Amino acid sequence: MQDQQKPSRRGFFFGAAATGAAAAAIVALPRLATPEVQVEAVIAPPENGGGYRLSEHVKSYYKTARL
Repeated sequence: MQDQQKPSRRGFFFGAAATGAAAAAIVALPRLATPEVQVEAVIAPPENGGGYRLSEHVKSYYKTARL
């Protein structure tokens, strides 16, 4: 087996400082990689007219859902 060492305080603080510095750099950097792009959604109407229909199936559901 390998000799397992106890984690040192120095290593912990070094890792914490590096993580904090990396987080601060990410927040402080300008957002160059994500340009703003406007996207317009094109929604085509359904072929059959779509929308809500009060079918027999829906009517039977309403009958069972009453309190």
